Amino acid sequence: MIEVRNVYKEFDGVPILKGIDATFENGKTSLVIGTSGSGKTVLLKCMLGLFRPERGSISYDGQKYKEMSVDQRLLLRQEIGMVFQGSALFDSSTVRDNVMFPLKMFTRQSVNEMKARVDEVLDRVNLPDAHNKYPAELSGGMQKRVAIARAIVMNPKYLFCDEPNSGLDPKTSTVIDNLIQEITKDYNITTIINSHDMNSVMEIGEKIIFLKNGVKEWEGTSHDVFRTDNEALTDFVYSSNLFQKVRKAQLAEAARDQHQK
Repeated sequence: MIEVRNVYKEFDGVPILKGIDATFENGKTSLVIGTSGSGKTVLLKCMLGLFRPERGSISYDGQKYKEMSVDQRLLLRQEIGMVFQGSALFDSSTVRDNVMFPLKMFTRQSVNEMKARVDEVLDRVNLPDAHNKYPAELSGGMQKRVAIARAIVMNPKYLFCDEPNSGLDPKTSTVIDNLIQEITKDYNITTIINSHDMNSVMEIGEKIIFLKNGVKEWEGTSHDVFRTDNEALTDFVYSSNLFQKVRKAQLAEAARDQHQK
């Protein structure tokens, strides 16, 4: 579990996060959504320890990050998996070497042990025969699956995903969404996803936090999104063509029910 309490962050005197409170639970996919400039990327980087908030605290399973020693922070880093927006694979390395990289960096496993673990996670993301391929030989969806395999190769407690569906077609995005959710459940990971993809909100939004101008404007589930009276969230959500269609269908169904009564 990750707990964010009253977090403030500013740059050059300009407040970016303004007292954010949030709790992210084990075994759940939590989405942080909002327009560009809402503060969601800054919040993610604060949770990763890349930015230090001016005020407030971030706790991992009850332990505040700012109170951790250097060694404790290093151990925490090994418990975090990260899926970057552009996959961030090493172009000159094979899929096997890309996925093995964290194991080489943070463990003393033998080569055979590392290869066995790589085999396991590549099989988990449905890429059992991709070991010797290079990123340029893979589709965008396959590259994203390699990035997920690398993120989970260390058996992380926490998984962060920054716009994991960026640049993917809707069908492939759904595959990636479902894969992330399955892994979250299978390994009981605390998963936090930064996204503006409303398909993701519908598919895997067990918990959704909506930021606006550095403030937590709304919090709920994918089911709650359709029932909210928060105008800012409604404007954000229904700018999506998909949600406009869903909303029309809901209104039509409600009208039919009313007529039958």
